[in-house]
Amino acid sequence: MSFKNLNIIQPILNALEKQGYTNPTPIQEKSIPHILNGRDVLWSAQTWTWKTAAFAIPILQILTREKELSNFSRSIKCLILTPTRELAIQIEESFKEYWKELKLRHLVIFGWVNQSSQVRKLQSWVDILVATPWRLLDLMNQWFVDLRKVEIFTLDEADRMLNMGFINDVKKILKKLPEKKQTLLFSATMPKEIMSLADSILNNPIKVEVTPISSTADTVKQFVYFVSSNNKKNLLCEIIKDKKIKAILVFTRTKRWADVVVKELAHFWIIAEAIHGNKSQNARQRALSNFKSGETKVLVATDIAARGIDIDDLAYMVNYDISNEPETYVHRIGRTWRAWKEWTAFSFCNQEEVEYLLDVQKMLWRKIDVIKDHPYHIEVDESIKAPKKQQRNSRPRASNASDRPKRTFSRPNNWNRNTNKRK
Repeated sequence: MSFKNLNIIQPILNALEKQGYTNPTPIQEKSIPHILNGRDVLWSAQTWTWKTAAFAIPILQILTREKELSNFSRSIKCLILTPTRELAIQIEESFKEYWKELKLRHLVIFGWVNQSSQVRKLQSWVDILVATPWRLLDLMNQWFVDLRKVEIFTLDEADRMLNMGFINDVKKILKKLPEKKQTLLFSATMPKEIMSLADSILNNPIKVEVTPISSTADTVKQFVYFVSSNNKKNLLCEIIKDKKIKAILVFTRTKRWADVVVKELAHFWIIAEAIHGNKSQNARQRALSNFKSGETKVLVATDIAARGIDIDDLAYMVNYDISNEPETYVHRIGRTWRAWKEWTAFSFCNQEEVEYLLDVQKMLWRKIDVIKDHPYHIEVDESIKAPKKQQRNSRPRASNASDRPKRTFSRPNNWNRNTNKRK
């Protein structure tokens, strides 16, 4: 099936042809006809299934037809809510690819940047608004955003909204939207909270499920290195020095370790940049731009900041830390995998992370191949679980007040009892 069989209008078909897209992906094929018919849609699909085009293309077509048939009021017609700045920017860039011949205005808004330029564009005229929850609520409270005439609402990566603590902000925004609207909800996983939210905002939705969460593509080569924590940086350098690797994406569990890895690589004269939540928006965009252009060979990212990284020519990635959530392993692969190419995922695992590796293999229903031919290999015992870290000041509490030791206070020898001060 081609895009022409989905009744896509010619301006969008021209834009798709210029981008080299002829046949829709399964999620696009299943979603676009229902969205064009005005149905609510609930997606349960992985991040690499080209789902952005699955809602961007029909939204543009619906608004274009409405603009041609009626007097198009100057108000926000479509709201797309997404958890991170990078993903918001990526969605806007995807829209730009498809609406070059369409006369629709768009805007992306997110926090940690000056709001003046965003407010200026909002006051002129916006048809499609892509936003992160915090900045949208901020501008709504300042009366710069009016959502009363929104006709299409898209909630992207709802499960990540939940994990990042945005779900209450999403509910506040939903109260400001009109009751009569078309709603599209995407979530890679479906925890109870997301299912409850979907039931409350979707009206008889079409359910589209593509690529279950527990699977990875056959074209992805997956390997694991058993290495101590101290030697992870040395092993990473060995991999980066391979001439076949032109660019590599490295994942760390925390923001602190992302910065540490960049500093460690600098000692080996390897240029790397980090992208995480503590970086300014300009720094994040500059790091991503340098990585895409090839100026920077290594990009070190946390899982949340990696939402929105979309790089076609990337063939290698490294899990510097194995996440304690097995689903995150699949998400990391989904950040860069493309259906038409083979690529490689390396994971570094020390003794403490073996438990996480076993969880990943259990979810994937497969054993990941171990590479032993390297100078930093260690033998691990897969039967030993990582010891739980003890909390500080974890002394046993007294069972009742009488068991607790009485506090005693000793005053210095030069204490004046009359003034209650030192002499």
